Amino acid sequence: MKYTCAQAAKLLKRLNERLNEVKAMEQQTRCFVASLGEDPESVRPEYDYAATAELIDGLEKKIRKVKHAVNVFNTTHTVPGFDMTVDQILVYIPQLTERKEKLRMMASALPKSRQQSFSGGSVVDYSYANYDPRLAASDLEKVSAALSDAQTALDLVNSTETLELDI
Repeated sequence: MKYTCAQAAKLLKRLNERLNEVKAMEQQTRCFVASLGEDPESVRPEYDYAATAELIDGLEKKIRKVKHAVNVFNTTHTVPGFDMTVDQILVYIPQLTERKEKLRMMASALPKSRQQSFSGGSVVDYSYANYDPRLAASDLEKVSAALSDAQTALDLVNSTETLELDI
């Protein structure tokens, strides 16, 4: 079957949720406590070891197949407008985000600012920006635009291009 990456991600999420549900149910039912003198059969929860193991194995196999298909897609498909594959842009976006946050702080810095004195003395310390905050502000705009473009291009790939899943 053909899936977009967005659909594959949602399928993967559902498979992982189902796997977690099965594991949680197994955790609750694989052992039980009966009081002394109580008939254990009257409180025994329903549990089938072989069926549960088979269900878990099947879900894990599907998860591996989906993740593999997404990984192959990510390493072989180029993002339009960028000379990068999907997996590369998935690294590039956090790099841009980190750079944007640094530039936001640098752009908002004053060229000269008074520092708080903890010594209580009469000496005043000043902090000086060792760069031009206006240049940082200009770079912030460029990085913000590049980040937005990269996210939009990746969203387009994830919602339009398809991958083949055999599950």
